[in-house]
Amino acid sequence: MTHSNLSAKIYDYTKICNSIFTIDPKIRFAGVINERGRLVAGGMKENVEPLESEKDDEMIFMELALRVKMRKEFDKQLGPVIFAMASRERALAISVIINNDILYVASEPDTDYCTLPKKILKIIQS
Repeated sequence: MTHSNLSAKIYDYTKICNSIFTIDPKIRFAGVINERGRLVAGGMKENVEPLESEKDDEMIFMELALRVKMRKEFDKQLGPVIFAMASRERALAISVIINNDILYVASEPDTDYCTLPKKILKIIQS
């Protein structure tokens, strides 16, 4: 389904999100957020109780989209961000840029944060 004349690779976001849930049972959320902060694919893992309300989700996604835009200011000096990670008391959050969208993964706080980003990047690149 990819066209060689397109500059950006076409990704199956739903497939990526579903694959991410299989790499670690501690993953709670895997979703793709567009640059306006809207969830366009994926979501909360089945049978997992969310830590926040849907209204909070919208705020988290919009804040994430804004943070990603702000980080791009330093791409020229430092190179583009490969992934960003936030370790919080109740969750580990990782964001990865795919084209103009953001893959957002949240897991339990005790998830192995050394291996998880590598596993996520491997899924995106495959």
